[in-house]
Amino acid sequence: MTLQAKLTLGYVLLAVLMVSIISAMTLNNDMQQQFDATLERADMLQTVAVDQVRSALNRQTTKPLREALRDPALVALFHNIMLASHAIIEVAVVDPNSDNEILLDSIPDQLGKRSPPYEDFRPLVTQRGWYEKVRVLLRRDIKYYQLQRQLEPPLLYVRVSISPELIYDEVQRRLKENAKVGVLSLIGAVCITFLFSTIAFRRLRHVSRMLDLAAAGEYQPDIARAKPATDELSVMASKVSLLSERLRGAHDEVSDLRGNIDHLLQDLEDAVFIFNRERRLVFASGSVEKFLGRDRGDLPGQSTGEIFPPSTTLGLLIAQASQTGRSVRNRRVPVSPPGEVAVTLAVVLLSVDMLETLPGGIHAGSGLLVRLRDPEAQRKLGRELQTADRLAAISRITGGVAHEVKNPLNAILLHVEVARAKLTRGDTDVAPQMEIISREILRLDRVVKTFLDFTRPVELSLSTVPLQQFMNEIVELARPQADASNIRVKMEQEAEGVEVRVDRDLLKQAVLNIVVNAMQAMPEGGELCFQALAHEDAAEIRISDTGAGIPEELREKIFRLYFTTKKDGSGIGLAMTFRIVQLHDGTIDFTSEPGKGTTFFIRLPIAV
Repeated sequence: MTLQAKLTLGYVLLAVLMVSIISAMTLNNDMQQQFDATLERADMLQTVAVDQVRSALNRQTTKPLREALRDPALVALFHNIMLASHAIIEVAVVDPNSDNEILLDSIPDQLGKRSPPYEDFRPLVTQRGWYEKVRVLLRRDIKYYQLQRQLEPPLLYVRVSISPELIYDEVQRRLKENAKVGVLSLIGAVCITFLFSTIAFRRLRHVSRMLDLAAAGEYQPDIARAKPATDELSVMASKVSLLSERLRGAHDEVSDLRGNIDHLLQDLEDAVFIFNRERRLVFASGSVEKFLGRDRGDLPGQSTGEIFPPSTTLGLLIAQASQTGRSVRNRRVPVSPPGEVAVTLAVVLLSVDMLETLPGGIHAGSGLLVRLRDPEAQRKLGRELQTADRLAAISRITGGVAHEVKNPLNAILLHVEVARAKLTRGDTDVAPQMEIISREILRLDRVVKTFLDFTRPVELSLSTVPLQQFMNEIVELARPQADASNIRVKMEQEAEGVEVRVDRDLLKQAVLNIVVNAMQAMPEGGELCFQALAHEDAAEIRISDTGAGIPEELREKIFRLYFTTKKDGSGIGLAMTFRIVQLHDGTIDFTSEPGKGTTFFIRLPIAV
């Protein structure tokens, strides 16, 4: 059921409900009016009957009671009383001393009979609710109600008998009249409701059509009315028009961005394919021709099987990843497409990613991203990045050398000037200056030799080393000093089966330099934590301490050669660690929080 149908049905039901409520209230008022009018007439007739009986008895005081009540004028009056109301069926004078014998009655046949007592009519009218009155009107077992007034002396009762059935007939007649009005009102309300719904939803259909055009990319903001918005629907239409304009701008920006991405991918010599949940190609960019030997413009809308036939290794891997929902990372795959155009590449690096996963299955709502890379271009880019990293590393490592060289040179220059001044004055006692100059020259020679040793090429003795075994060796070497310094050692191994190809001794030296600094940062004891982790293409070593941390202003200097904050430190340890990690094509970094400790991260390539 559409929203328009639901709202229209709701309006109709609301109109029916309102008409029903109004009709029920009108019926209740009419019913109460009938009861009130009957009670009022009964009271009036009873008062008239009491007055006439008392007047007749007063006029005939010498006659017996029965004879006095048979006065022709009084009997005619009682007979005429019955013509005054349709709901009042009887007015009687009853003698309670003679077992409620009827002495005078508006119905002559009832004379001499016994008058049975009925339920009082007044509480029904004045005290009971509409529900009780309806029950009285619908029940047939209760025939009559009565009003009774005592008359004395002599002791007599004047009773007025009322029939609810006659009241029901009058109420039913009024109900039929009200039903006609209610039906006409209901028909009018329904017609007005449908008319209102048609007018209101005509504007909504207008807005819906605008949204459909916007969703289809057919932006037509001019379909909105030019006059200012004066109601909610007009405001909505104006906002949809504005949204269409923005979508047009966004579409242009996306087109520009797509062109930029395409140009960037071509520069990187990669190919990117995006498939929807039906595994149909929706986007292809980059060096597609280079990898597939096919024109990129012919590919949109084709399935993964048509672009990457399952008979090829490349197509088989993509089909498996699509079915299982598992990603593929930089998998070396031979390329042998059956196209007529020859492909210049023999091997590509394949990566497959799920763009989105929804409940209901592995790939029930998943798109597919396929990336193809040239291994040679990847290696070339990697070599360029390594060269840039090593140049940056040399710059960081040698940053402290200038300071160490500058200090001896300044001291030598200063004391040469002092010696020259003495000789100019004829003072030949320049031995103290010569001694200082000699000492500074030796210091400068030591700095230069250390730097030359540090930058001299190192021959790495590489071997495949299990990462967990290597970390166990580091822990055992650090444990004695840690125990002596009241430092708890904690080990977490999460790299089972992971191996790295390293120079065991050099890497051990690099890690131990960090461990020693960590223990020196906890003179009062603390916790030293070792972690071995494995990622997709790298292994990670973490060394954490609970020391004082590294101040913010010193964090850029800790890997510089000769930089140290220790009184007797050399400033070589962390610089040597940085150089060794670089020689293993790895990276080193750290995080530190003052007062809570420092964590160093060493990442190394996993052995393949």
